[in-house]
Amino acid sequence: MKAVNKNGVLKVNGLFVTFEGTDGSGKTSVINQIEEKLKAAGIDYLRTREPGGNRISEQIRNIILDVRFTEMDERTEALLYAAARRQHLVETVLPALAAGKLVLCDRFVDSSLVYQGAGRKIGIAEVAEMNKFATAGLEPDLTFYLEIEPELGLKRIKKNRQNEINRLDKEQLDFYHTVANAYQQLAQKYPKRIVKIDASQPLADVVADTYAVLQQKFNRGV
Repeated sequence: MKAVNKNGVLKVNGLFVTFEGTDGSGKTSVINQIEEKLKAAGIDYLRTREPGGNRISEQIRNIILDVRFTEMDERTEALLYAAARRQHLVETVLPALAAGKLVLCDRFVDSSLVYQGAGRKIGIAEVAEMNKFATAGLEPDLTFYLEIEPELGLKRIKKNRQNEINRLDKEQLDFYHTVANAYQQLAQKYPKRIVKIDASQPLADVVADTYAVLQQKFNRGV
């Protein structure tokens, strides 16, 4: 896999795996259990998230998700995500890939395409172009899309995350349907990269399906 950095082309040997899904799809729970399997197998990996993953990007995350900032402009939001992503790549992801690690990332560019591009109605193509600049064209080797009906996802949030409600959690149901439809479009457009996992199943089944794809895709004994 090749990625372009500020000095030109950087050859990286690691594997970049991202996890996507509408709110309440269970990404964190799935990654937690995948992480345990990787530890048991002795696989050298890095777990990270977006927005976030390092000191600067986490500060940007705090601004984006702050429930007090309801007046935030849609393009401002998209630009903040792209800025956090750039710092995240340069400081966290690319060094790990260059070291040959398996990188598990909770959200990446696809989230911006569906949440800001489709959900905020900025335009998927416009947000893609913005993020092409931020990432210098780096794409994941594999993306898991944890597919779930928005109604079920929001019920999970209401039941399990009352102490962690953020600004995006306050959106209306039709917003999340728009996001889910955009995810479906991306999955159809990039079938070799994006693998859909039925996230309405019991957690153990979701984890088993995800890990099986990971084993089959990379054949690295994970």
